[in-house]
Amino acid sequence: MMTLRLLFDQIRLDVKQACDTLGYTQVDFDISEASRPEFGDVSCNIGFLLAKILKKKPFDIAQTLAQECKKTLGIYVSDVSAHNSGYLNFTANYQLLIPQVIKSSLDTNYGQIDLGKNSKMVIEHTSVNPNKALHVGHVRNIIIGDTIARILDKASYDVSVLNYVDDSGLQVADIIVGFKYGGYSDKPPEGQKFDHYCGDVVYVKITERYEIDKHLAEMRSHVLKELEEGTSEIAKFGDDITRRVLEEQLKTCWRLGVTYDCLNFESQIIRSQLWSMVFEKMKSMGIADLEQEGKNAGCWVIKADDEEDKVLVRSNGTATYVAKDIPYAAWKLGILEDPFYYKHYAIQKTGKVLWQTTLDNKDAKMHFTGDRVITVIDSRQSRLQKIITRIMSDFKSKPDSYVHLGYESVTLSPATAKTLDLDTGGKSIQMSGRKGIYVSADYVLDILSSRTFSETKKRNPELDEMNLVKISEQVAIGALRYSMIKQDLDKIITFDLTESLSLEGDTGPYIQYAHARALRILEKSGKTLNFDANLALLDTIYEKDLTKIIGKFDLQVEDAAKNLSPKIISKYCYHLAVSFNAFYEHVKVLTADSEDIINARLCLVYSFKETLAKALRLLGIDAPERM
Repeated sequence: MMTLRLLFDQIRLDVKQACDTLGYTQVDFDISEASRPEFGDVSCNIGFLLAKILKKKPFDIAQTLAQECKKTLGIYVSDVSAHNSGYLNFTANYQLLIPQVIKSSLDTNYGQIDLGKNSKMVIEHTSVNPNKALHVGHVRNIIIGDTIARILDKASYDVSVLNYVDDSGLQVADIIVGFKYGGYSDKPPEGQKFDHYCGDVVYVKITERYEIDKHLAEMRSHVLKELEEGTSEIAKFGDDITRRVLEEQLKTCWRLGVTYDCLNFESQIIRSQLWSMVFEKMKSMGIADLEQEGKNAGCWVIKADDEEDKVLVRSNGTATYVAKDIPYAAWKLGILEDPFYYKHYAIQKTGKVLWQTTLDNKDAKMHFTGDRVITVIDSRQSRLQKIITRIMSDFKSKPDSYVHLGYESVTLSPATAKTLDLDTGGKSIQMSGRKGIYVSADYVLDILSSRTFSETKKRNPELDEMNLVKISEQVAIGALRYSMIKQDLDKIITFDLTESLSLEGDTGPYIQYAHARALRILEKSGKTLNFDANLALLDTIYEKDLTKIIGKFDLQVEDAAKNLSPKIISKYCYHLAVSFNAFYEHVKVLTADSEDIINARLCLVYSFKETLAKALRLLGIDAPERM
């Protein structure tokens, strides 16, 4: 496939050969897209790197290299020159580049790169306590994890996606207390999803009642113990309730276009003896120490150089919550023998089977472990994740085998908080499931979908109800997913319902609209495209810019995969849409001067449409045909 990568590779080779010919020291130089049009298309910083070695000015070195490179210019470069600043600048041969890029973009696998070489990668995300509905804060985790999985799959990793179900923790105990001892029915009111009922009513109300009812607080400890032991009637009831909540949570995830490979239940991890296996391993490797004195006397701890020691096992023999996470991490990396069996949980929308762990040896053996693990958890868990990362590095003797991909929280804008009847005094507000301050993902999708439905109906009166519903759902999901991806992971997102739906600026609908616009142009033309005709007729700045961005797709996939940064793909989609809209505004397509130019421009429009759809797919966003 011909992409800008070939241009970059050729320039790199030309510069190295020129250095060899001139007897210059070989150094690791950077080449990148030129920052301004007058600098050509690609800039190289080698002049600066050689300046100290050769005791010459960067410009003089760049000028000598430019003269040398000109003697052996590769086919994809039309010119090379030295800039006063000291950069070595290259201009692409668009006569050759444009036809090659457009034809390459038609390939089904365009943008695919062999970075992973089919090595096994495990991604764990979602992992929401099964006691409530998913809210917008959870959605950020889910969308980051799902997008990273899609990008790594495109980069040729063999990806398994896991969802950890904490079915034996405190928050599950809270709703069981509510049902068994708090007087709440385990059947929701007519028309309310079970996960919403558990979170909005039972969980919030029962935690308020702990303050005034000591007996309920005592029952919480009792229920927690029963859940962990897993054999009593309470534990069976708890399993039934958490699975009912999980089923509803998964409906929301599937609606968002998210799929998983396996559900891992914490209760089974506790009963699998994974902890005792990993604990023995930690003791034998000197990772866990028995404290002899001080406040942690009699406890097994992990020594920390710069922070307090972390207690693993208390002096009374009970393991802390860290002891649940370490064996699970070791299992994901295949460090411990797999104690689980696996059975079908569901067939997902895509046709992919979702498996679940069991401890029943009648079920199948599967493999969901990896050479490398990425765990998507918010930044508040950084300290614990740092400990797990260190232990896994010791186990695997590889520093990057376990990666914590952290992210900041999602707040609600004042306008969106108002929809919950919350007066925030004009400030954004942090969400809290325990206090009932959040916007559920289902509610957000319903609102976005209904607003889009009205707008789409206005613009496309000829469309039937079924198509309008389909498009409005695609735009709603696109708006929500894009708003969760476009920010850096270390930035807090302030979510605003109205802003996310805008057809202007850096939003999902703006990008989707560019795709719909391209499709309308192609439909309106009614022509059969000839990609073997003269595509070198595309020579305006707008056509060159658009082709250049189309040609960068695989480079962006590589960058996003290496840096585990979904934002790189969202930025790429936005720049692609902006470039197309500039082209659409300044270049006549259907009324161009000749049939040959019309055909060439339609081929470019088609190439854009196909590339944008593939890039949006990496973000889990559909490219609608109408909007």
